[in-house]
Amino acid sequence: MIQLSTTQLDAWIVAFAFPLARILGFIATAPIWNTPGIPRRTRLILGLAIAIAIIPALPPMPQVAPASLAGLLLLGQQTLLGIAMGFAVRVVFTAINLAGDFMGFQMGLSFATFYDPLNSSQTPVISEFLNLITLLLFLSLNGHLLYVATLAKSFYVLPVGSFPGSGSWLNLAELAAQIFSFGLLLSLPVVVALMITNLSLAVLTRAAPQLNIFALGFPITLLGGFAVLAISLNYLATPLQSIYEVALTAMLQFAAPPGR
Repeated sequence: MIQLSTTQLDAWIVAFAFPLARILGFIATAPIWNTPGIPRRTRLILGLAIAIAIIPALPPMPQVAPASLAGLLLLGQQTLLGIAMGFAVRVVFTAINLAGDFMGFQMGLSFATFYDPLNSSQTPVISEFLNLITLLLFLSLNGHLLYVATLAKSFYVLPVGSFPGSGSWLNLAELAAQIFSFGLLLSLPVVVALMITNLSLAVLTRAAPQLNIFALGFPITLLGGFAVLAISLNYLATPLQSIYEVALTAMLQFAAPPGR
């Protein structure tokens, strides 16, 4: 008859519960997986499947009773760590929405919103379009598999039981500056083209004051913005790949302990 001791049961629970807490925290906040369009039960099953797949390759877990105060605190720490890692990725992806806001404002489409059923909110049309393009490109590059690989690597960068340093939170705060830089760089072709268009319209209005600038300018800026956006889509893959790399690196930078 097989007999199991309490120590063995605790070791099995710890080996599964702590990685699962970090994985579920990441799924709760990471782009693609955190959308309300994905049911909670599906996300829970996804977290269980990822945990079962990567647990055999993880380093040894600390020997602590899962029902003790130390075990519960460690479980909460892993959950918060996963949430912070997912938030770091989400902060970087926010630059794409900001780029869409810049483009829509210059094109005169800032008032045009679209109901996004995934986020249950009103989203500008250009931002929603760029967001869908970005997510499709991310999935085509197997970004969801890169998520899993980076999660598994984070357990080596910051094993369970270790604590992230103060520099990790600083890295998370500094990502806000990259939102504006990436957003401006992505929207720069459309913004520059429409700025030249507006200057040309201003000169034209000065030369021919009888022209109705409001009736003439809006269609020109709208069509010009869509034309430049269509042309720039052919060159959008390279900067988006750089954003994906920064997003995945941000996960490990947050999880990195002091001095690494």
